[in-house]
Amino acid sequence: MSSDKMILKINNIEVKYHEVILVIKGVSIEVPEGDIIALLGANGAGKSTILKAISGLLKHENGQVTDGSIEFLGERIDRMSPEKIAKMGIVQVIEGRRVFEHLTVEQNLKVGAHMRKYGRSIKEGLERVYHYFPRLREKRNEVAGLVSGGEQQMTVVGRALMTHPKLILLDEPSMGLAPLLIHEIFNIITQLNKKEKISILLVEQNAKLALNVAPYAYVLENGRIVMNDSAEKLRENPDIKDFYLGMTDFGGRKSFRDVKHYKRRKRWLT
Repeated sequence: MSSDKMILKINNIEVKYHEVILVIKGVSIEVPEGDIIALLGANGAGKSTILKAISGLLKHENGQVTDGSIEFLGERIDRMSPEKIAKMGIVQVIEGRRVFEHLTVEQNLKVGAHMRKYGRSIKEGLERVYHYFPRLREKRNEVAGLVSGGEQQMTVVGRALMTHPKLILLDEPSMGLAPLLIHEIFNIITQLNKKEKISILLVEQNAKLALNVAPYAYVLENGRIVMNDSAEKLRENPDIKDFYLGMTDFGGRKSFRDVKHYKRRKRWLT
């Protein structure tokens, strides 16, 4: 990790839905200021739930953080409303390209301006988005529901950028996109991190892709962190390679816990 100052600290949290269904168990994650951190795991591992716990959106799904804490720039946020969390500088880009389909691309972008805390002009924000996403300038007057999937993904990331965020929670940006578009969007995400100094917590099933842009990653399975290390070490880890190939020699998906070399963390044994 490249920074000693942590913009986000998740401290041993548990998350329950409907007060009884335990889905996140003792998870701790740190995001250094100005870094990209990846959260990897198969579908259903609990990745999106963690993002919603940070952004406060969990409350809209009858979920809550029942133990531990979440801190943003040293201030506890897990008991705050989603609106207050957003105004502090956290924005979540929800998976599935959630555009307002009947609005134009530019109208979608302007929605993000309403969450700004400080008074930069909408025009300035739009120019900033169009600088990073020139394709959106060309499509700005088209109905968002009719542009391509890649352009919709650019729109939702651009809308997040309009909030002038300090931390973006980015949920499965590669989902359903062609390889060339994925490459383009991830290049822009890297630029936003480097040039705008925006911290990013990236949720991805595509481990290879995520480890190419994030210097450090956590691996989640069944609501627990089972491994965390630098991207370089994780790329070379045989367990990660085996699990994220997704298939055994007999063609069945493995659980990370079944991988030959995997050793459970000591703290789970105590």
